[in-house]
Amino acid sequence: MQNRFFPEIKERFGFGCMRLPMCDKEVDKAQFSDMIDAFLAKGFNYFDTAHGYISGKSEHAIRECLSARYPRESFVLVDKLTDTYFRTEADIRPFFENQLAWCGVEYFDFYLMHAQNAQNFQKFKRCRAYETAFELKKEGKIRHVGLSFHDTADVLDEILTTYPEIEIVQIQFNYADYDDYAIQSRACYDVCVKHNKPVVVMEPVKGGILVNLPDRAKEILDGLHGGSYASYALRFAAHFPQIAMVISGMSDMAQMNDNLSFMKDVKPLTEEEMKAIDGVRDVFRALDAIPCTACRYCVDGCPKHISIPDLFADMNSHKRYANWDGDWRYAVHTEGRGKASDCIGCGKCEKICPQHLPVRKYLKDVAATFEKEANHD
Repeated sequence: MQNRFFPEIKERFGFGCMRLPMCDKEVDKAQFSDMIDAFLAKGFNYFDTAHGYISGKSEHAIRECLSARYPRESFVLVDKLTDTYFRTEADIRPFFENQLAWCGVEYFDFYLMHAQNAQNFQKFKRCRAYETAFELKKEGKIRHVGLSFHDTADVLDEILTTYPEIEIVQIQFNYADYDDYAIQSRACYDVCVKHNKPVVVMEPVKGGILVNLPDRAKEILDGLHGGSYASYALRFAAHFPQIAMVISGMSDMAQMNDNLSFMKDVKPLTEEEMKAIDGVRDVFRALDAIPCTACRYCVDGCPKHISIPDLFADMNSHKRYANWDGDWRYAVHTEGRGKASDCIGCGKCEKICPQHLPVRKYLKDVAATFEKEANHD
């Protein structure tokens, strides 16, 4: 079935090449080739990579297992520009040309500005990264320019307002993060709808967390007597109208076969299944460590400019999901702002908190969790 947003894409399920089958710290190219064969044979054709995936080994494996074995028009390939691989505008084109060579192709179907947030977006603007990508598109080396995103919805709105030429947006989107204050899946999706940008879903199973569920959550989904835990997560993501693609990392043939079994003719979740998903969300919410409602009354008066609700949301995510990406998000939320350990104990936050939370105590807990080398006396 042709994708309604991009005719070159078949279906709405993509092969994320960040978690590939491995053997002795190298990509198991025989198994990866078999997985590619199965994926293409079922009528899917979308592959997603980046230079940082498996320390560059993902791109090389794609060259050997995909590009060298199949005609270029038979697959859609996505690569990305990551801020760690350029310092100036002059660095971008040589790196891009290397990526083409590493992947064994003459053009990328999609090229994304990678992992955009408020801080690195300034670097991308300063180095004219977006403008360079648009120029490469005119030269035929990129078919579509987009971005992948890890920040709040207001930042995404700023980026899409600044660069309306962007054609596609990749966001973290899954049922656990849908209303999560820190990740803002729903709010970011709504920004894409506002700007009429097709959405690519990454982390639909939240790095495996929605497969390796708490026991109570497993009991809820087992009660449906239906598909795998992954199937509910992927089907949840796929049923939103602005979703052009759901990508999932698959590290063995069993995962591949399971995903292909329900994503070929993906069906929306039933009302019963949605109720079960709500129950799983409640299980995760019950693991929250800090009952902050994110009213943000505490933020403006903080003399150390600590984004207290964001840090509490990071702490709750750490508690819920065993620190899947908590350290990274804590770094984002403290970039250019106060850390939890910067608290001077003035108590202004506690005086204004409508939930009467012991904010100073919680900040010490946050600092002890995320600032390994800080002194928390």
